[in-house]
Amino acid sequence: MVALKAVSRTQGANAQIKSGELSPQGYTLQFEEWPVLVKAFRAMVREQAFDVAEMALTTYICARQHGVPIIGLPIFLLRGFHHDKISVLADGPIQTPADLNGTAIGVNRGYTVTTGVWARTLLDRLGVDLESVSWQRSGDEHVEAYQAPSNVTNIPDGETLEAMLLDGRLAAVAGMAPEEFKSGRMRSLIQQPPEARAIEAVEREGFYPINHLIVLKESVVELYPDLPNALFDCFVAQKQRYLSELPTRDPATFDETDQRNATLLARGIDPLPYGVEPNLQVLNALIQSGLRQHILKPTSGWHDYFVASTLDRTG
Repeated sequence: MVALKAVSRTQGANAQIKSGELSPQGYTLQFEEWPVLVKAFRAMVREQAFDVAEMALTTYICARQHGVPIIGLPIFLLRGFHHDKISVLADGPIQTPADLNGTAIGVNRGYTVTTGVWARTLLDRLGVDLESVSWQRSGDEHVEAYQAPSNVTNIPDGETLEAMLLDGRLAAVAGMAPEEFKSGRMRSLIQQPPEARAIEAVEREGFYPINHLIVLKESVVELYPDLPNALFDCFVAQKQRYLSELPTRDPATFDETDQRNATLLARGIDPLPYGVEPNLQVLNALIQSGLRQHILKPTSGWHDYFVASTLDRTG
């Protein structure tokens, strides 16, 4: 058995893999626990610190486009609804998306953070002119080589997004839900309610954002060419177990991801589609939005971003 260093946050879609109950054939995954998973993303991008890693999708594509030697598998471990991730002051002047044109909007952490990218995608879809906005981020980028556009700056040292939203220096914050703020004075810009709007977008047009996928060091793939498919098989087996058990579980045991997956499953929607083909629409939507946000470059196809032997696989 080949032992590989791995990192991934425990969730329904990987719990039995992390416990060792399920393993890719011929391999043992030795997981490290990182309480702040985004720090593991940074370690993978900057140091290739793991053989196998969970990673935010936009971070991965940006890293790949800047020559970082990691390669993806179409195992989309975590997805999300982001209609609640645009926060404004509850008693403030912003009432509609159009009110955000020409304003300053906070960015939670880096400009390339996937949640923020999807939140800005929604603003774009709602008619906000992203170019007219001054984006003010609270952190730096995982991909050191990435250069943000001129309308992206950092908030002043010692400041917080919450304080700047409360005193009116920011009109909104993209990438954070209202409950993530301490003051309790924020609301979601989208209020119909946000989750219902998100489910409607999935059902109507297949807009189901991907947050995280599995990536590998390129050198590991070269050394073990059968590993990508062994991992794909393993994660598909885990997904099938998880989703088959989800309807019979006590909802009191659900986390936010379980609840979302159970809701979609009950509506006849696969909450965790794996493979490039079932995800082409949302992958292409991310690239197009990433182009408009000056984060990503055009692609010549997804063969550059996923291990070749897994391109035609679904699960």
